[in-house]
Amino acid sequence: MQPVAPSRGRLSYKLLIWFLLISLVPVGIVVSHLVNISLDVLKEVSLRNQKDLAVRISEIVEFQIRNSQKILRETARLGNFSELNPKQQEQFILDVMRHYVEYLEISVIPPNGIETLRLDRFLKSGNEMRDRSEHPGFVNAMHNREYVGSIERLQGVRPALTIAVPIMSAPLLESTPTVKGVLMGKVTLTGISSLLNEEYPNAARQQAAVATPDGFLIAHSDPDRIYKREPRLSKDAFEMVRRRISDNGGGTIASEGGGTDSLGAYARIKDFDWIVYVQQPLDAAYRAATEMRRQVTRILLWLILITILLSLAVSAHITEPLRELTRASEQIRAGRFEDLPDMILTNDEIGDLGQSFLQMSDSLREKTEELVETNEELSTLSGTLQRRVESRTRELRAAQEELVSKERLAIMGQMASVVGHEIRNPLAVINNSIFYIKTKLGKENKLDSKLGRHVSIIESEVKQAGSIISEILNYSRGRDLKLEITSLNHFLHELLTVYPFPPHIKITTRYDASNPVVNIDQDEFRQAVRNLIGNGIEVMPESGTISIATAVVENKWVQVDIRDSGAGIPQDVVNKIFTAFFTTKARGTGLGLAVVKKMVDRVNGRVKVDSEVGKGTVFHLFIPLLKVT
Repeated sequence: MQPVAPSRGRLSYKLLIWFLLISLVPVGIVVSHLVNISLDVLKEVSLRNQKDLAVRISEIVEFQIRNSQKILRETARLGNFSELNPKQQEQFILDVMRHYVEYLEISVIPPNGIETLRLDRFLKSGNEMRDRSEHPGFVNAMHNREYVGSIERLQGVRPALTIAVPIMSAPLLESTPTVKGVLMGKVTLTGISSLLNEEYPNAARQQAAVATPDGFLIAHSDPDRIYKREPRLSKDAFEMVRRRISDNGGGTIASEGGGTDSLGAYARIKDFDWIVYVQQPLDAAYRAATEMRRQVTRILLWLILITILLSLAVSAHITEPLRELTRASEQIRAGRFEDLPDMILTNDEIGDLGQSFLQMSDSLREKTEELVETNEELSTLSGTLQRRVESRTRELRAAQEELVSKERLAIMGQMASVVGHEIRNPLAVINNSIFYIKTKLGKENKLDSKLGRHVSIIESEVKQAGSIISEILNYSRGRDLKLEITSLNHFLHELLTVYPFPPHIKITTRYDASNPVVNIDQDEFRQAVRNLIGNGIEVMPESGTISIATAVVENKWVQVDIRDSGAGIPQDVVNKIFTAFFTTKARGTGLGLAVVKKMVDRVNGRVKVDSEVGKGTVFHLFIPLLKVT
């Protein structure tokens, strides 16, 4: 049977396709993924910045209103303002309006409700006095309540507020100050728009606004929008603000005119129930990612072209000698070892392959059986050697890890001993000094409650520092096991009886009826259990349950379960909790659970943890069961 001649060019096409796939597909996937991640990250960061900005503006606006209220309040309390005549009151008010341009009008109203003095920024004084007896500001202030009114629009466009404060009698004249009248002012809010315009002058890049809950604008970074007859937030922005479920938030806002979408964020000014709204075009947030996408596309196009040219050159160099080898191998497969075709022996690995192929063909018949036997023997030896190497490697790795751990603990113990000694001395001095100060001040009756509280804080912190040093020293120092045969149920019962549980913690127990016996170091086991209980109490600050249970497992282990009903441990943290010095708490050494792991390991036991976020955590301690005959 004659061999079928191979089609020319198949390998070249495959090489071309594979080069393209290998070089472009991973790059394309990674780049696309990175661009998408960049877009998401940029959007998230921009939205978070927008929210922070809205909150900051809300604080500034609230501060300005409160400051205007404070100025009016302090004016009403200047000297004997309640007893001054109108001329003197007018001088005080003129000083206020001269220094604070936001006040459009300030008037003095006695208890009868008829103004006795009114200064207007435009008409100055001498206006006809008005009856303000039914004005909400007058009514509230006469009841000794400061008043901030709702939004007014002067001349139909300019937003303003009315503020009223009580004028109290001078404390020196009356034992109990009384309301002598009302100081009422009208404050313009156009200054807020000016402030926003200074911060965000380019409306195409960013805009900011202050609005009422129904969408009417109070201030805007584009002041011209305030002076419209019906200034309002855009429809989509108002919908996002209207549906808010928290004091601040944000999201993507569709463009009303079909243009570029925007990122919008809002924050509520709580005391006035106003909304601060900030928006930024998505183009501005995505500018860096868009430019990166353009550059990557350009690079990919060049990469495709270069890959095609290189793959054609490489395939031409590789495939021609391989065609000659293919024809020769077809003859050998047919049993014709003589008159092999001339092959192009290039000066590279393919040429070496051709030379080896020719040499192989000369001795293939004689060496086939020998090669098969040798291959089988090598396979057997290789398997044996590999198993031995793997076994020795595991033993060496275990010994190395144990040596590193012991050296680390030894070094840590030496360091902890030195550091603990050097820190405990000054702590003892501080403690003695605090005792002396308390004794000294106590004898002289100078230890007031505030000073006593600070002294207690210092004592508490010194005690905490000493506790941390002791915990580190106890963990790092080597200590011989003092094993004792112990009835576990009785031991746990005594431990729980003396443990200082807070009132909000409920304790439940369930002990194995067989009353299992173990061989443990009671001090180490007691510390481990106390650590687990203490951790459980810390994650249940208001209320919760600590459950203790024992059970015999497989007739070889005593399982001790310590469960809490706290918030649980996230899965990404569970694998790290037994690592020394690892902690997620604001304070602490991170040795509590490391001590538990060390205790279990020293008695040839094991520890397991199961935790579900929102439901609680249970630690399973497995201690070897001591069979008593």
